[in-house]
Amino acid sequence: MVAIDDHVTDDPRAQFRDADDGAPWFEATIPELSALQVCGEVSAVELTSAYLARIQRLDPLLHAVLETNPDALAIAGRLDRERATGRIRGPLHGIPILVKDNIATNDRMETTAGSLALLGSRVPRDARVVARLRAAGAVILGKTNLSEWANFRGIVPPAVREAGMYLNGWSARGGFTRNPYDLGRDPSGSSSGSGVAPSANLAAAAIGTETDGSIVSPASANGVVGLKPTVGLVSQSGMVPISHSQDTAGPMTRTVTDAAILLDVLRSPFGGLAATGAKRSPRTYRSALRRGALRGARLGVDRRMFEGAEGADDALNAVAEQAFQALAGLGATLVDPIKPVDTDALIEDELTILLTEFKVDMAEYLAGLHGTSIRTLADLITFSNDHCAEELRFFGQEYFEVAEATGGLDDPAYRAARQECLRAARRDGIDRILAAHRLDAIVAPAYADTSAPAVSGYPNLSVPTGLAEDGRPGGVFLYAGALSEARLLRFAFDLEQAVGPRQRPAFTGSPPDDPPDAGICSTPAGERRRATRADIRMDA
Repeated sequence: MVAIDDHVTDDPRAQFRDADDGAPWFEATIPELSALQVCGEVSAVELTSAYLARIQRLDPLLHAVLETNPDALAIAGRLDRERATGRIRGPLHGIPILVKDNIATNDRMETTAGSLALLGSRVPRDARVVARLRAAGAVILGKTNLSEWANFRGIVPPAVREAGMYLNGWSARGGFTRNPYDLGRDPSGSSSGSGVAPSANLAAAAIGTETDGSIVSPASANGVVGLKPTVGLVSQSGMVPISHSQDTAGPMTRTVTDAAILLDVLRSPFGGLAATGAKRSPRTYRSALRRGALRGARLGVDRRMFEGAEGADDALNAVAEQAFQALAGLGATLVDPIKPVDTDALIEDELTILLTEFKVDMAEYLAGLHGTSIRTLADLITFSNDHCAEELRFFGQEYFEVAEATGGLDDPAYRAARQECLRAARRDGIDRILAAHRLDAIVAPAYADTSAPAVSGYPNLSVPTGLAEDGRPGGVFLYAGALSEARLLRFAFDLEQAVGPRQRPAFTGSPPDDPPDAGICSTPAGERRRATRADIRMDA
């Protein structure tokens, strides 16, 4: 382990701390950064320059940022000139934000989902969430690294699993993202870079995406707030897809207040929520935040991970237990325990949905790109085989291969799986549990199973509340029914104010060795066995 030493200047981590820790923008919230600009202490250009300099120094260690925006300083300059003339677009005016590399930016940056396959392609327009961020005055600072194709390409080889190694946060473009609390620990995925970046103060905040756990899991692993909104509250337009039934973008921030501010900008209801989303959402999510919100609340405690479940983590459970006590101390009634949704029973049907929608949704996304001949999932499979050494060194493309064999959205098996998931996760799942116990929300350790809110399409919020004895961030997940974001943010804000600010990362540990070569490329592409549903069933 290499520790930070105040007197060792050749350790870059000491330089990172010494260079920035005393700066007024360092670890500052979005309202604080805005106030600094209002009083003239920091301009948007100076703030953007500071983050760019920090990325340049720190990212060679963390690999959280795939690229920075070559126009960021020019954009910041225009926003400074707007401010000088009295035009203030809102709380994000002049605030640098990073976005995950599966969210389209129609500028001089790439949008590739971390893959070499889409390098050089051009998107037709900004993703809807990016357009809203720009309109709100945010500086799109760059694109974050991720688990390539949002962790929906291949399975973890047995040798990697048996060695206790991880593949989260790896992309062919960016390599392995590193956890700033301990460089040797898993940063989780798929929004790895979007979790690491705000944690390490590489930007004011970041935008991640989730299909099942990909915002809240890396948020918890990297000690930041992560909100997966109700599916349909935030537009999917311009996002590299997995599943239209479960995909959503969401904020990853250092505080609950910042998450609420970003959600105010990101929300862009579509589909079935286009009307109801506006009716049931507050005017601003930030206005919903208040102390005392937990007084009288009823929270159901999901203790699956305390009962000898596979993957149970005593150290993180201890942090969650302290959070449960804090919730009770703030006046919440804990219904402890509840019987949670049986997510094991959902695995097969969820997998059917994701595989089927992935093939269809990916073809639709690829059809809109310019400057590339890749148009289908089959094209992506061929590209990976043709660039095996770069793309398939550590793991394969089993999900791609099995998805390619699916029969489309009219397949009766797909339709039945979708209906069963909605029944089991919504009506007979979260909705039933909330009603039976008269609950306002469900709370669980912030590493627990994420499939119930993911499959139901309901919001899930990860809140850091402390560090485990071994230095890992811990906290809780809070989830509830459709469009309950304001309530969850209220509860999280009350809890955050009670437990105090998050403990910052210390950059301890050392990056691990690369995982073993998966051995795929030693077999000619034409002789490689195509994956079957049984292969990925075992992995799931």
